[in-house]
Amino acid sequence: MNRNPSPPSSEVEEEEDAVGNTVYSKHWLFSILTRLIEVRARRGGGPVAVSVSRVISPEKTEPIVSPEGTQMELDEEMENDICKVWDMSMDEDVALFLQEFNAPDIFLGIFAKSKCPRLTEICVGILGNMACFQDICMSISKDENLGQVLLQRLCDTDSPTLLETSRLLLTCLSQPDVANIWVERIRENPSVYDCVCFIMSSSTNVLLLVKVGEVVDKLFDLDEELMLNWIKNGTCPSVGPSVDDSPEELPDFKIVPCILEAAKQVRSDNPEGLDVYMHILQLLTTVDEGIQAIVQVPDGGKETWSLLYDLVCHDLCQPDDPPIIVQEQKTVLASILSVLSAMFASQTEQEYTKMRKNMPLIGSLIRILQYMEGCGKRAGDSSKESEEEETGTADVNDEDFHLKILKDICCELLSNMLQELTKENTLEGLHQGHLNEQTCSCAFQNLLPLYFASVESFLEVLREADQTLADNLEKRFPSLKVHS
Repeated sequence: MNRNPSPPSSEVEEEEDAVGNTVYSKHWLFSILTRLIEVRARRGGGPVAVSVSRVISPEKTEPIVSPEGTQMELDEEMENDICKVWDMSMDEDVALFLQEFNAPDIFLGIFAKSKCPRLTEICVGILGNMACFQDICMSISKDENLGQVLLQRLCDTDSPTLLETSRLLLTCLSQPDVANIWVERIRENPSVYDCVCFIMSSSTNVLLLVKVGEVVDKLFDLDEELMLNWIKNGTCPSVGPSVDDSPEELPDFKIVPCILEAAKQVRSDNPEGLDVYMHILQLLTTVDEGIQAIVQVPDGGKETWSLLYDLVCHDLCQPDDPPIIVQEQKTVLASILSVLSAMFASQTEQEYTKMRKNMPLIGSLIRILQYMEGCGKRAGDSSKESEEEETGTADVNDEDFHLKILKDICCELLSNMLQELTKENTLEGLHQGHLNEQTCSCAFQNLLPLYFASVESFLEVLREADQTLADNLEKRFPSLKVHS
């Protein structure tokens, strides 16, 4: 069954029955809300721990009451109707109607007692649509009880519910007026860290991993204090999701291994997801504690370096790709190279940073610079063609800005690596084809004059390995000959 089928238009006989300017019927929507209220209706003196038979049943022929802990299935007719509401809630008039008739309170009761994952998923999804509208988002965000219950949904075991919960959180975090409410709420709930790490380290659902990654990326971007807290976490026993709602101990999660595991899962299937997780790693390197978290894991950062090295040398911006590929991959490349640069600068004694193992990385860095030169020429041509088109020029300028960031990061890492080359490394690079007159010329063209010392140092080593090549480069770059 389609998880979210499109609703048919409602033909109303009287204009007063229409929801706002839509063709949807108030009466029909109210009837669905009434049926949902039945789910959370009280029986006897307390809340009903099971659901009404016409709405939920384990199987169509089973009795109304399910044993405690048994997951229930949603009746097909009711599921279809609620899915229609889910689609309709993307309309602001419908969202306001649902808000007016206290739909969030109805959902809150369902979250507290429902044993039906599908029902929970749909209700969270409806809230996610409603939160796209500023005033409703503010109302939802200020409801402390609802906020706490929604965060508890991150410990759910149902992937579709986790996906919709993450989407709702990302929607709220993306609205400046309410973002701080959620940041503070998450900061005060340590279980959020445990649940998020559990998802990143164990889920194979790519869509869920991408959405959770976007939430973490947004949180770290919004609040450095929260990021520092998460970096330092993992020293106390963790409490995470459990099917029977009883606490269970989880491993002492560390944020970096969890990010790496998620990145490996999304690597092949979702380039946007890989971009998200690489940006999270880059955000970690903006604070000393984050760099230390990356390089002081049990393997000294080897797993992180190996993954990023492999991405640059074997996945991204490859020799058989057209140069324009760097335009498509510029943000993920910038994040990866930024992390590699921070690691290289802080871990020069680690075996994985030794230059004899990293000549292919130098070759990849130079290839990225070569491709950017090609993109720069294309951007220049486009600028001339669209000189009188304001929008086109703005797009070109935006592309130039991001390429410049990538170039700056690439040049910094390349200059640091060139300074570490020995005669033996250089001979190996020449033999493997990573270093030749064309690639060295490209490197010098981009590194000079800012990284003159690095280029000069490398040229001295190159002179020992290949005097002829060094002489040819000096002729092409007279400023080097003057100082030699």
